[in-house]
Amino acid sequence: MKHIHILGICGTFMGGIAILARELGFKVTGSDANVYPPMSTQLEQSGIELIEGYDPSQLEPAPDLVVVGNAMSRGNPCVEFMLDRNIPYTSGPQWLLENLLKDRWVIALSGTHGKTTTASMVAWILEDNDQRPGFLIGGVPQCLGVSAKLGEAPFFVVEADEYDSAFFDKRSKFVHYRPRTLVINNLEFDHADIFPDLAAIQRQFHHLIRMVPSNGLVISPTETKSSEEVLAMGCWSETQTMGHNGDWSYELLNSDGSSFKVCYQGKFVGQLDWDLIGKHNVQNAMMAIAAARHVGMSTGQAIDSLSRFVNAKRRLETRGVVNKVTVYDDFAHHPTAIHTTLEGLRAKVGQQRIIAILEPRSNTMKQGVHQDTLFNSMSEADAIFLYQPSDIGWDMRDMVTDNAPMTVIESDLEKLVERIVELAEPNDHLLVMSNGGFGGIHQKLLDRLALKETV
Repeated sequence: MKHIHILGICGTFMGGIAILARELGFKVTGSDANVYPPMSTQLEQSGIELIEGYDPSQLEPAPDLVVVGNAMSRGNPCVEFMLDRNIPYTSGPQWLLENLLKDRWVIALSGTHGKTTTASMVAWILEDNDQRPGFLIGGVPQCLGVSAKLGEAPFFVVEADEYDSAFFDKRSKFVHYRPRTLVINNLEFDHADIFPDLAAIQRQFHHLIRMVPSNGLVISPTETKSSEEVLAMGCWSETQTMGHNGDWSYELLNSDGSSFKVCYQGKFVGQLDWDLIGKHNVQNAMMAIAAARHVGMSTGQAIDSLSRFVNAKRRLETRGVVNKVTVYDDFAHHPTAIHTTLEGLRAKVGQQRIIAILEPRSNTMKQGVHQDTLFNSMSEADAIFLYQPSDIGWDMRDMVTDNAPMTVIESDLEKLVERIVELAEPNDHLLVMSNGGFGGIHQKLLDRLALKETV
């Protein structure tokens, strides 16, 4: 049995690689700087040994192969030990291609926003219709139970991330995936730590499109200049569009997105009533329906499956309700995603108060790239609580406008929790937004709200 060791194993992508490798029969171990749920729980349940930290002793005796996560860099003790001892190594995307994707019909879901949700939807549609797909998703879809599964041929659903592959391979992950069905949800500037501008991101998407075969399909949104510019660079496959005047379109029946009509080539083909909210999720569903149709599912089958879809964890996930105060967790990392999430929640809760709680954790946010639009993206909130981490390169007070909702900025997490709990009242909605653990703030809030209830 070959032994692979994964550096950075608790990231959603690398954790998925670990689960797939285990299913393929490899002995799998791995390490990370921070080990926390839900990925740590999922890995331990799969029988994968986790090591906290990067002491080089974990590479003795040497594994057959080290799979290096893109969070690893030169200077990391394990990376240096691996290179000095000439231990074989590869990136996660390259390992995935060589061991799995090269023999499958790959359905890749890409774009700045909605990748995890749309990939979860496509995998669920196929699973619900007995196709037994494989998948690798950057989250844990609650209707599927795991973030990765080997599945059975031919279909493999993958969240196609434009982030780089490894310190030794600065190409986007998705250029390794070679999809036959490709969804491009949207394109905006992100990942400022590796891309200088939007044009650099568009170039990577062009490289991805060049790999789609002529009998493949590229699905993209209408009236999105950035996506249209990528397609104009060259496309050799069939294309379909989603949106106004597109091949696929929708009509909202409820303003919160919980019910809508599905149309194909201008004709009504079905109605979806489901538990998700927000126009962004309606758009994600339309992309999933189009992708599922390309691999043989009828529109009716896709709509029926999505009516029972339960989203991935950390996508407006309700973490608890205490004294009629609801605490949500959302994996927010970009002003557009923050705005659409708040917009959907507002449509759902009406005039009830929304308290937005944000940790600017992504590298792009920390660099201040979005500071001109970040605050306004929370305009639907009635109060805003911002956590100012010590490693952020700008002062969050600079973006607060004169006519802003009540805004609190704290660099101490415990004080932030205290201020939120002081404000919270029955029927409030506390929306916690971060793409990290946020110091366990969700449970801290629930615990403190419970104490407040008993006072």
